[in-house]
Amino acid sequence: MCIAIPSLVVQVLDGQRALVDMRGERREVSLELVDDVQPGDHVMVHLQRALYKVSAAEAELTLSLIDDILRDADLRTA
Repeated sequence: MCIAIPSLVVQVLDGQRALVDMRGERREVSLELVDDVQPGDHVMVHLQRALYKVSAAEAELTLSLIDDILRDADLRTA
């Protein structure tokens, strides 16, 4: 299964790359697939590539759903 993680753009490095905050961890990602990204934007990241921009509300909801899935998986393996 593949999953994209909502991430906050901290800094646009050169137009083609950005530094993002992914749940407290900073990573450099490609912006080749997304136009007009600015610091403060949220992007969905998969395999070090920003796929598309999302709203802050959508990013928060997606992270909450991911947390629910992970919590449920932990309960099943306990």
